[in-house]
Amino acid sequence: MRPSPRAPLLHALILLAAGACWASEPEEGRKALPKKESPMVQVRVFNAQGELVGPVPSPKVVKSDAEWRKLLTEEQYRIARGAGTERPFCGTLLDNKREGIYTCVCCGLPLFSSASKFNSGTGWPSFFQPVARENVAEREDESHGMVRTEINCARCDAHLGHVFDDGPRPTGLRYCLNSESLAFTDLADARKLADPAAATAAKPTATAVFAGGCFWCVEAVFEELDGVLEATSGYAGGTKETANYKAVCTGTTGHAEAVQITYDPARISYVDLLKVHFATHDPTTLNRQGNDEGPQYRSAIFFGNDEEKELAEAFLADLADAKAYKSPVVTTLEPLKEFFPAEAYHQNYVCTNPGQPYVRAVALPKVEKVRQKFKDRLKETSPLAK
Repeated sequence: MRPSPRAPLLHALILLAAGACWASEPEEGRKALPKKESPMVQVRVFNAQGELVGPVPSPKVVKSDAEWRKLLTEEQYRIARGAGTERPFCGTLLDNKREGIYTCVCCGLPLFSSASKFNSGTGWPSFFQPVARENVAEREDESHGMVRTEINCARCDAHLGHVFDDGPRPTGLRYCLNSESLAFTDLADARKLADPAAATAAKPTATAVFAGGCFWCVEAVFEELDGVLEATSGYAGGTKETANYKAVCTGTTGHAEAVQITYDPARISYVDLLKVHFATHDPTTLNRQGNDEGPQYRSAIFFGNDEEKELAEAFLADLADAKAYKSPVVTTLEPLKEFFPAEAYHQNYVCTNPGQPYVRAVALPKVEKVRQKFKDRLKETSPLAK
């Protein structure tokens, strides 16, 4: 069994005193950020269905100081446009525990989710990852005699705060935010965040759901492929009530650790995905992949429609006819009733934890196999390189 990814108790010594806390986020800011002339940026935005889509091209938001002052309160302007900092333990969103999305107060770009929010004890809202890496820009900040990494809204350059490397798993990062740089929207109202730029992401896509052992590994494999837009770790085969990591680990829920692959059929086909899947896991071991044992680690294809079922049946028949494996293939072919995304700390796990022992020993060799066997199918830049 691989080790549990659950975050340990938060670092008790992150900041022990208000003085140290204050040193990590000084009150007085720098000069306002200069305007940039970049006409477009690639970001992820919400569509009218309340779904995060993209990356999509969106115009850079550039306004004059007078326009920003008219739009923002005095304190919002001082912090978001002047790179200031609010006093610790005073921000309105520090103790917000509602589920929802935190957006840029200046341009409305989605930045962080409640799913990655944690109590750092520093006095500022803290998150271990952004809602999309494209939406948060980083740059070196040498102000106040320190060298830190400043974080800004990628669309309008609003100052958000800083990112530090003393956060919890799975990323080990602490994005330290100012409440005044953020606006909050309840998750149930995500549709209200619909962005016109989402229309450019409306091209046809398809999804496939496969299982083949640890979903960290399966997700990492498919993220390497050109045409794959998103790979999401989750659970399939059981009910909503048991779709959580603790329950699935018992092996009694009917769920398999699975990955939902969103892809562009014009660039990669369902059969191509099957080829990669069967090249990167062992479909002959019943309810087991390596040392990961139990029905939750079974090899499975979850078909969403008759076409997928027929393609999968034909693919399995071809494997049998070709005697592709020394032992019989035990992969199950199961109707997809519903896919349940796994907890936030499981998502993109290999990319954010390349040094974790299980990742190094099990997941990365699978990624390397894809790179060797499917060189013509790879993205120009591996997600692991970002």
